[in-house]
Amino acid sequence: MKATFILRVAVGLLVATGGMSAVRAQSYSIDWSTIDGGGGVSTGGVYQVDGTIGQPDAGAAMTGGNYSVTGGFWSLIAAVQTPGAPLLTIALTHTNTAVVFWPSPSTGFALQQNSNVGTTNWTDVGLNPSDNATTKSVVVPTSPGNTFYRLKK
Repeated sequence: MKATFILRVAVGLLVATGGMSAVRAQSYSIDWSTIDGGGGVSTGGVYQVDGTIGQPDAGAAMTGGNYSVTGGFWSLIAAVQTPGAPLLTIALTHTNTAVVFWPSPSTGFALQQNSNVGTTNWTDVGLNPSDNATTKSVVVPTSPGNTFYRLKK
């Protein structure tokens, strides 16, 4: 009778505690980090990031699932829309270049660049655009710092 009572108490405690045993969580660590910040807006699909924080230092991309983040020193390549000019668009390539393109036909326009959009130091890119009768395009190198592009007539 006493053994049955002890067994019932033991089972009751086991049920009440959910059969707890030593459970360990996964081990995660951050070996080192920096807190960096930046500006700008990045969009893709339904996601948007304003600025950055916790950016990794220059190195390989951090990946997980369907996402990746590449750290380092980011630069800006941007189109400046000139009133009366065709719509200018920029796309990055997988070969560390960018393609600047605009609708064709558009005659009398020159592609210009400037490292500071607030100055008058615009210079011609000096590359002849490819034209497939739908789009004119120029492949430009990417480099550290900012580069702005515009069409000028």
